[in-house]
Amino acid sequence: MIRTLTAAQIRPETPVSEFDFATTEDLPPLRDGIGQERASRAVRFALDMGASGYNLFVLGDPATDRRHLVDALVSETAAERSTPADWCYLNDFKHPDRPRALRLPAGEAHRLARDADQLIEDLRAVIPSLFREEGFQRRIGELQQGFEKEQKEALQRIQKEAETHGLTLLQTPQGFAFAPVRDGKVLDNDAFQALPEEERDAIGSAIETMTERLMAQLQDLPARQQDLVRAQKAMAREFIEAAVNRLVATLRRRWQGWSEILAWAKELAADVLDNAQTILALEHDHGPNHAGLPYRSPEQFYSRYRINLLIDHSDGGGAPVVFETHPTLENLVGRLEHRSELGSLVTDFTLIKPGALHRANGGYLLIEAERLLSKPFAWDALKRALFDGEIRIESASEYLSFGHVLSLDPQPIRLDVKVILLGARQTYYLLSAYDPDFPQLFKVPADLSDRVERSTDNAQRYARLLGSIARDEKLLPLGPAAVARIIDHSARLVGDSEKLSAHTRRLADLVRESDHIARGKGGRIIDAEHVQSAIDAHVERLERIRDDVHERIVRGTVVIATDGTRVAQVNGLSVLQIGDFAFGQPSRITATARLGRGEIVDIEREARLGGNIHSKAVMILGAFIGQRYAPHSPLSLHASLAFEQSYGGIEGDSATVAEVCALLSALGDIPLRQDIAVTGSMDQYGRAQAIGGANEKVEGFYDVCAARGLTGRQGVLLPADNVRSLMLRPDMVRAVADGRFSVWSMDDIDDALELLSGISAGARSSDGQWAQDSFNQKVQQRIEELSELTRSLGRDTTPVPAQASMPADPAPPHPPGPPPAPEDNP
Repeated sequence: MIRTLTAAQIRPETPVSEFDFATTEDLPPLRDGIGQERASRAVRFALDMGASGYNLFVLGDPATDRRHLVDALVSETAAERSTPADWCYLNDFKHPDRPRALRLPAGEAHRLARDADQLIEDLRAVIPSLFREEGFQRRIGELQQGFEKEQKEALQRIQKEAETHGLTLLQTPQGFAFAPVRDGKVLDNDAFQALPEEERDAIGSAIETMTERLMAQLQDLPARQQDLVRAQKAMAREFIEAAVNRLVATLRRRWQGWSEILAWAKELAADVLDNAQTILALEHDHGPNHAGLPYRSPEQFYSRYRINLLIDHSDGGGAPVVFETHPTLENLVGRLEHRSELGSLVTDFTLIKPGALHRANGGYLLIEAERLLSKPFAWDALKRALFDGEIRIESASEYLSFGHVLSLDPQPIRLDVKVILLGARQTYYLLSAYDPDFPQLFKVPADLSDRVERSTDNAQRYARLLGSIARDEKLLPLGPAAVARIIDHSARLVGDSEKLSAHTRRLADLVRESDHIARGKGGRIIDAEHVQSAIDAHVERLERIRDDVHERIVRGTVVIATDGTRVAQVNGLSVLQIGDFAFGQPSRITATARLGRGEIVDIEREARLGGNIHSKAVMILGAFIGQRYAPHSPLSLHASLAFEQSYGGIEGDSATVAEVCALLSALGDIPLRQDIAVTGSMDQYGRAQAIGGANEKVEGFYDVCAARGLTGRQGVLLPADNVRSLMLRPDMVRAVADGRFSVWSMDDIDDALELLSGISAGARSSDGQWAQDSFNQKVQQRIEELSELTRSLGRDTTPVPAQASMPADPAPPHPPGPPPAPEDNP
C-alpha cells in the first residue's frame, strides 16, 4: 500500500529534552569512543596477550579516529606496566667495527654514560699533568742526560784520537767534519794549500781514517735514540698506568657485579695506555697535519671511550608508546650516520641512531599500515625483526648496492614489542590473502564500526564526546540544542535515521566550524543555529556542480517534466558522488514497446554506458513481465529502455521500479504523472527493495521542483524499507509539513503504478483474470494482442533473454566534474 509520510517520519529529530545539562562543560569526558565495544575488547585482548605473534591490526576508516581510540586503550595499559630496560652501545676496542649492545635497568645507562664522561674528563686532566710533574720530568731528564753524556763521551774519544793526527772535530750546520790544526789553530784553505804535498796527503789520509771512525760511531746513534725513546715510553707508561688504574678503579667499584662493564673498563684502561702518546700529542694541540694523527680534535679521539646512550628510560613512566608517522627502513630499525673524512664517509659506534623499534622496545609501536607498505624495504624489515625477536640495523644501500662506505655491524638488540597497525579493511584483507607471514604475526584484528545504534544511551555518550572535543581544543561548550542538531546530522551522514556515524573526525570538524561561527557572532556557547550555519556553509563550498546540473534542468537544457502526464516516461532519480559531496538529480526514463520476440533492449548497455548491476536489473525486469503477463506463452514483445540525455556511465539497480512503470505505460498506453519521481529496486515478483542515497535523491527532485515552483502535488515515491533511511533537510521537511511537497512509500510495483497513473493496479480473480479497466488488465490485454498478431503472422515467438542492463544513476549531460561513482545500494 502507498503511505504518505509525515514530517516526523522523513526527519526523526533528537528531542532536546533528552539532555539534562546546561552545556557540555557539565559532562564528564569520553575517551573510549562510541559503539566500539567489540573493537575495544579485541584491542585489550591483544595488549594482554603475551604470546608471540599476537600483534594487532586495527581495521577501519581513518575518519573513525581509530588512532585516538587505540591511544587511549594502549596508554592505559602502558601506564600499568613496568618501565623497560635501557640500551646502549659500547666500543669494542679489539673489534671496533662490531660495537657491543648493553642492556641495563631503566635509568642505569644514563648513569653509566655520566660515569664514562667523567672518566674522560679526568683522563684529559690527569694524563697531561703527569708529564708536567717534577718527578716525571726529573726521570725523563736523567734518561736524556745519560744519552747525551754517552754521546758526548764518544765524541770526545774521537776528538782525542783526531788530535794525535793533528786534526780537530768540528760541528757545522751540515754535520760533523775534521780539519787540520797547527799551533792550536785550524788551518784555512790557503794555509792548507801552502803545506808541502806530502804533508797534505798525510792530513787527507788521516781525515779519511777519522771520518770512517766517526761514521761507525754515528751509525749506532739511531739505535741508541730508539733505546732512549723506549725507555721514555716505558717510564711514561709506568706513570700513566698507575694514574689510569686509579681512575678506572673508581668506575669499576661503582659497577661491581656487571661483568660486561668490568670487562669493558679493563679494555678501556689498556687502550688508554696504548694511546698515551696520541693523547699527549692531541692535548698539546698537535693536529693531524703536524702529528700524523687521524683525529681532528681531542674530542673525536676521546669519543671511543664514551657510551652511546641509545635508549634512556630514566624518566620512568611505564611502557613506551610510540607512533611512527614516517616508517622508513631507517626510522624503523635505526641507522648509521656517517661523517666525511678526506673525501670518504666513515662512521663509528657513537653515530648509531635508534629507530622506532628501539624506542618502543618493551612497549607498543603504532604505525599506519598504508604508510608502512609504501616505504621500500620497511615491511620486510619489520617482519624480520618480529620473527627473529631482535633489532638489526640495516641500510637501504645494502639492498641497492650503492658505493661502499665504511660501516659497522652493531650487535643486534633483543626485541620485545607489541606492534599495532592501523589501516583500511581492504589492506587487511589483501595482506591476509597474499602475504603468508601476515597471519602469523598479526593474529588479532580489531574491526571498528562505521555506525552505531541511535539510542538514548548513545546520544548521551555523543554529548560527552562532543564535550571532550570542545574541552580538548579549547572551543566553546555546546548547548543541548547544538548536541541534538549534530546527532541529527550524524544520522544523515550514515543515511539511516536509526544509526549514528562513528566518524568522529567529521564531527570534530563540525564542532570546530560551529565554534568559529559562534565566536564570530559573539556567542558564549555553541547553539543549534551555529551548527546549522556550519553545515550550510560546508555544503555551499561544495555545491557548485550541483547548482550547474540543476540549472540545466530548470532552464530546459536537460528535459525533465515536473507537471502533467506522459505515456512511457517516468522521472527516475540518481546520485552523483563528487569527492566528499553527493547530490541527487532526476533523470528522464523512457520506454518503447512493439511486436517482437521477447527482447528487452537496454540502450545504455548497448552503448556500453551501463554496468553489470544495471544489466542484472533489466534481466529481472524482463523476468517479472514474463511471469506476470505471459506465464504460459511466449512474450511477443520488443521493448527498449533509455535514460534520455545521459552521456556518462550508469550503474546500479535503483531505477528498476521506474523502468517497469515506463515500460508498462508504453504497453498499456497509459499516461503517468510527471510531478512524481520514483526510485526503488525490485525483485522478480514485483516487491520494492531498498536503495542507497535516498536522502540525496529525494532532495534532488525537490530542489528542481522548488526552483520551478511547488504546486502541492509534487513528490517522491520510494520503497517502504527506505523510510528509516530518511533524514531530510529542514527546509524540505517544512515544505512537507506545509503540504507543498509529498514523500510516499511503496511496498511493490502495483503501488507505484496506481500513484503514477491514478487508476487501480488491479488484482487477479480466481480465474486468473485481472480486474476490468485496471492498469494490469490493460497491459495484459495489449500483450495478448501482440501474441495474437504474432501467431497470425506466423513468426517465430521463441523468447530471447534480456541482454541489456538498466543503469540507475546516469551522469549529467556534459558533466562539469569527474564521472559519478557507482551507487552504493544496500
